[in-house]
Amino acid sequence: MLATSHGSSGSDVGVAKYILHGDIRSPEPFTMNFHEPMPERDYIPIADHGLIGNLRTAALISLDGSVESYCIPNFDSPSVFARILDKDKGGHFSITPTVPFVTKQNYLPSSNVLQTKFLNEKGVVNVTDFLPRQENGDKRPLLFWLIRRVEVVRGALPLRVECAPAFNYARDQHTTQIVADDTIPLHTQNKVVFDSSNLKLDLRYVVESTADNVPVPEVNLDLLDLSSKGHLGPATYCDLSLQEGQRITFILRIRPDRAHPVQIRATQEHANELGVPLDKVVKGVAKLRPDDDPALTKELLDHLFLSTNNYWNSWIRKSTYQGSWKEAVHRSALALKLLIYEPTGAVVASPTFSLPEYIGGTRNWDYRYVSQLINQQSSRVDSRSSASWIRDSSFTLYALIRLGFTQEANAYMDFIFERLKHKNPDGSLQIMYTIHGGKDLEEIELDHLDGHKGSKPVRIGNGAADHIQLDIYGELMDCIYLGQKFGRPLSYDTWVLVWELVDFVVKNCKEPDLSIWEVRGNKRHFTYSKIMLWVAIDRGLRLAEKRSLPCPNRNAWLAARDDLYEEIMHKAWNPKLQAFGQCYEETEILDSSVLIMPLVFFMTPVSVPKSVFDNGLQSCPKSDPRFVNTLKQILKTPERGGLTSNGLVYRYDVTKSDDGVGGEEGTFCLCTLWCIEALARAGEFERPLLQRAINMFEDFLQYSNHVGLCTEEISESGEGLGNAVQGFTHVTLISAAYNLSRTMGAMK
Repeated sequence: MLATSHGSSGSDVGVAKYILHGDIRSPEPFTMNFHEPMPERDYIPIADHGLIGNLRTAALISLDGSVESYCIPNFDSPSVFARILDKDKGGHFSITPTVPFVTKQNYLPSSNVLQTKFLNEKGVVNVTDFLPRQENGDKRPLLFWLIRRVEVVRGALPLRVECAPAFNYARDQHTTQIVADDTIPLHTQNKVVFDSSNLKLDLRYVVESTADNVPVPEVNLDLLDLSSKGHLGPATYCDLSLQEGQRITFILRIRPDRAHPVQIRATQEHANELGVPLDKVVKGVAKLRPDDDPALTKELLDHLFLSTNNYWNSWIRKSTYQGSWKEAVHRSALALKLLIYEPTGAVVASPTFSLPEYIGGTRNWDYRYVSQLINQQSSRVDSRSSASWIRDSSFTLYALIRLGFTQEANAYMDFIFERLKHKNPDGSLQIMYTIHGGKDLEEIELDHLDGHKGSKPVRIGNGAADHIQLDIYGELMDCIYLGQKFGRPLSYDTWVLVWELVDFVVKNCKEPDLSIWEVRGNKRHFTYSKIMLWVAIDRGLRLAEKRSLPCPNRNAWLAARDDLYEEIMHKAWNPKLQAFGQCYEETEILDSSVLIMPLVFFMTPVSVPKSVFDNGLQSCPKSDPRFVNTLKQILKTPERGGLTSNGLVYRYDVTKSDDGVGGEEGTFCLCTLWCIEALARAGEFERPLLQRAINMFEDFLQYSNHVGLCTEEISESGEGLGNAVQGFTHVTLISAAYNLSRTMGAMK
């Protein structure tokens, strides 16, 4: 089995690269990643991946051309490829040179179509990966295909292709057969069929010549036994010797569960009998096939490529963002779009699961929540389902609304309002739901998987689903409020559901909870949760006022909001530290979640008029020392009692705060970006703080990976950690850029 070793990490631009001179390496500086084929392939760093998707599911593609994570057909389906969590038996679909090469990876402009390029002195190969999307207005069904187009653009480069699915998180056995492919209209060739108890896949291909006097390439698929690595069924492979002008497109799909009744094949003999050109016979035969199982032709593949690329291009063109860092903002928006489950409008926190927050540590969580759905081959159902966090989804919609994507906002609000109709008996909501709206999210540990670089346990599902996290009501109400400004108005019946939610908040705002960090210890009165409870009541009052909606408990809401504000000022404030603490019980512990204060207009670094809430920043001379002092305390290094290291911010000091989990973690990207935005708002009064915000933001962008994607955390050495792609990070990146740009413009 072919493997490659990393000469460098794509996220570590300071490591020396190499130039290839045939089979000899020269230690000269180079700007790309060097890989050398090795007998055993090790783990690829988390950040060294791009993401593709189709608004149903997503796949991670590594810099060396391997599909490392892929669940089909939905986010909540069990994995078929999970090499990123077990390099031996997790499953992979790799297309990799068999000679030393350098690689670079990029998205096509304004698109989520990914291109990986392999280069050495003798040749250059492009691998283009995408999950098909129809252009707007195309009524044909979505094809659940993974398409990988391989094309030599210069010289020649030998390649090894391996497709080794590991069904149901590498728990299910499967059989593999090489059979005739009846979907190719002009000639007979083989395909590979993978058959497990609950899912059937097939791997097909189309060969082309794109240059004159260049023959079409040959593909000879064969079986590959990887049982020594722990695989529970055969893989397939082929060795390719391609030259310039040759192209092969591989298509992995869910195999249709029905046999196609029409076995007519388009041939020149049939064309001669009918007295029509061969291409017309091909088109006629193709029309006899169902739309979800079309004849496989190069014309169809060209159409799918163009349609998919045009879909992403046309979507991002709707952005109204005109501020600075537009490229980073738009890449973040495209990443967030990949996290939306289109059938319901739900938003997943991340399409990956159980990637470690610290290499070798235990903080490995499922941000995607997987279920085994009823599929075409089986009636078996698993109780776990991919989830949509109320908190993460609300922040995501905030970012998309800010960029003008109101269609996604309206779809998600419909999803949430449907959940409000089915609240828990006590009037509460769950902190997360399946992407289909369900509530059952059992957490399970997969002991048979090694975990990324040995980081165990590998978890699916999430035990936090039943947590009491009262902050979610603030994030949800803030999102509803913003949605009312830019989306559809609330109906009366929906408003009744919303005011019932605010009544629940008023009734429970004095209760402790487990808050945003989902601690697994004792419930406490977390400052962040109290702030967001204040937000929930405040936004309810604002909605009633701005929409002139009936509010029978207005006085009780007003009293609760003001009382909660006073309580936070007295119980969360540490006069000795001159900062707000993590919770009422432990005000001596710093927590960067309190940086949310100016972002939700609970407390601002400067006193601003009411019009700021809706219309933008205005310069005011009066400073609020409590928040500014807290901000400056967080900006100190951990050695000096703060939470900031090398311009990156930790959530809290895990050695001081007992979160019931244990282990270490990296700096948290969300907190870093909240800090940047807080600095930007404080910088309107203290200009040096604005400049520091700009510098921190520019520095943070260097930690995004080679294609502009962000992980959840960053290690002390600059390595991306945690689940990727992380929605929270991209949301706060958009928000920070938006407000930094607005502040800079207001102060010119």
